Amino acid sequence: MKKRSLTLLLATTLASSVLFSSCIGSFGLTNKLLTWNRNIDSKFVNELVFIAFWIVPVYEISALADVLVINSIEFWSGDNPVADVGSVKTVDTKDGVYTVETKNDGYHIQKEGEEKAVDLVFDKADKTWSVEANGETTKLLKFENNDEVVMYLPDGKEMNVELNQAGVLAFQQVANGYSYYAAR
Repeated sequence: MKKRSLTLLLATTLASSVLFSSCIGSFGLTNKLLTWNRNIDSKFVNELVFIAFWIVPVYEISALADVLVINSIEFWSGDNPVADVGSVKTVDTKDGVYTVETKNDGYHIQKEGEEKAVDLVFDKADKTWSVEANGETTKLLKFENNDEVVMYLPDGKEMNVELNQAGVLAFQQVANGYSYYAAR
C-alpha cells in the first residue's frame, strides 16, 4: 500500500509540474533593445537613449509586440522570430499578417498587403538612431562626442545634452514636459 501511495504521489507531482507550468516567453525584441542600450559605453548616453525610447514609444511598442505576437509564436512554434539577423518571419494576428525582418542595423516590420512599414535604424556613419515610418525618418539622437549627444525633440527642436548627471537631469525635465503635453 505504501509503495502504491508513493508512486501515486510521484506521478501526481510530475503531472502537476507539466500541467501547471507556464511560458511567458523570452521577450526577445524588448530584451535585444535593452541589451543594446546596456552596451553603450557611457551611462549618460545609456540614460538618454532609455528616455528617448520611452518618449518615442519604442520600448512600449516592442513590449506590446512581444506580448501579443512574438512570445505567442515562440510558445507555439518553439522559434523566436527576432532571434537571427537576416531572418524573416511571418506573424499571423487577428489584425493581419506581419513580416518581421531582423537586420544588422535594426528591425523592419510590415503588414501584408500594405505599403506602410516601420524601421528602427542605427546609422553608424552618422552615429544616429532613427525611426522610419510612412516615408518619413524621425531622428531620435546623435552621438556628438564622448561628452555630448544631440537629442531630437518631438517638436523638431534639438537639445545638446552633456553626458553627466546635470545634463541627463535637464533632459529628463524637458522630456517629462513633452510626455505631459502628449498625454493631454
